[in-house]
Amino acid sequence: MTSSPDEHPASTGSANSGRPLKILIGCDTFAPDINGAARFAERLAAGLVERGHDVHVVAPNDHYRRSPAHTEIIEGQPMTMHRLPAVRWLPHDWVRFVWPWRSKYYARRVLDDVQPDIVHIQSHIIIGRGLSRIAHQRGIPIVATNHVMAENILDHTAMPKFINGPVLKLAWADAKRTFDLTRAVTTPTRKAAEFLERTIDSTGVIPVSCGIDRRNYTPIVGPREKNRILFVGRLTGEKHVDVVLQAMTKLDPALDVTFDIAGGGDQRKALESLAAHLGLSDRVTFHGRVTDEQLRELYSRASVFAIASIAELQSIVTMEAMASALPVVGANAVALPHLVHDGENGYLFGPGDVDDLADKLTRVLTAPPEEYERMQRASLDGVAVHDINRTLDTFEALYRDEPLPE
Repeated sequence: MTSSPDEHPASTGSANSGRPLKILIGCDTFAPDINGAARFAERLAAGLVERGHDVHVVAPNDHYRRSPAHTEIIEGQPMTMHRLPAVRWLPHDWVRFVWPWRSKYYARRVLDDVQPDIVHIQSHIIIGRGLSRIAHQRGIPIVATNHVMAENILDHTAMPKFINGPVLKLAWADAKRTFDLTRAVTTPTRKAAEFLERTIDSTGVIPVSCGIDRRNYTPIVGPREKNRILFVGRLTGEKHVDVVLQAMTKLDPALDVTFDIAGGGDQRKALESLAAHLGLSDRVTFHGRVTDEQLRELYSRASVFAIASIAELQSIVTMEAMASALPVVGANAVALPHLVHDGENGYLFGPGDVDDLADKLTRVLTAPPEEYERMQRASLDGVAVHDINRTLDTFEALYRDEPLPE
């Protein structure tokens, strides 16, 4: 594993500095999947293509068949895709995965075809695990980005709870073996880096923001005509969308608040049932998966973004909300405090505390126009440091084994 950014040595191979690289990105989840890890990998790949690099992505196929290398347009950029045979993970509503015992075999074939300068894995679980071991054997440098909190995966394993502890211990031990093969390990925030270092008893994990392209969003500064709460993301247990629904029942009816929920997941039916049970069906809209254009519209018309998740290593959707000039009310957990600065661009609430969430939402929705606009501008200022170009600069330096940008 690499040293910290301040200790990162200059490259001894500076003759290659500046030339386009052939980069292989390994993902266990990628388009058309909609989640933070997939969206980051898509933006990273597209940004690297735009900078002139030859980008190849290896990811699960949507059926059990290997697709020949082909071009796909992702985020408006052409890249070479290597889709591997995958099967559906039945406890989850859409996840597909490659058989673990085939990952090294596929890694050999893809590496034979691509012969990359660098391998960048987005997961240490299956595809990334196989790629890292074969690339290491061949002397190909590896960069790893961790988007995973293994505890979240347990929601979809259908295993008895009493074996969760031993399974987690084994999972993180295997993650450490993978990360020890790499030139550098990154994760989206300093807090997430500290979590990973503590969990696998290591040092030198580098925080690199997932980054967003602020040009893709439409910030409208000023009060809204209606009070609309928005959540965007997977509808899974760790997102705790139920907490937001319960908080809505504690808001002053005179505020006439509605709640837009964009995204799909295994918890959707349960959440729809809860909304009906709470008498909120006429004020809550489940939009399901939406297009980028529809998502921008939802951000632009919302009054506040609410996220009760307790497992965010960064939260791209929160950054998107900030880039859309939205105040944010978020759970005071894991990495959200890096984005939500209490009393500045919104408020933090105690995780799972329905009353506290209702209070913080009320503060935003009843704020005088000048105070509301101050929070909006604070969101815009706060997201500026997460510009995708800074992220791309950092990964290019890691790929070339050069000093990291400040």
